[in-house]
Amino acid sequence: MAKLTMLDYVALALLVVGGLNWGMVGLLDMNLVERAFGLATLPTKVVYDLVGLAALYIAAVFVNLGRK
Repeated sequence: MAKLTMLDYVALALLVVGGLNWGMVGLLDMNLVERAFGLATLPTKVVYDLVGLAALYIAAVFVNLGRK
């Protein structure tokens, strides 16, 4: 089994944070990222971008694991 790198852990943490945020948006109509950083601010956009990049990274990791 492959050993996880620090980047793997950071990407997984970002996915968990993003998933929990979207769960709260759907269930409670509460967006914690926007509450923390404001609506349509640069930090909010950075958080969303990082979560999206983490999702792409994890998808690529899993595709490569399937090939091994």
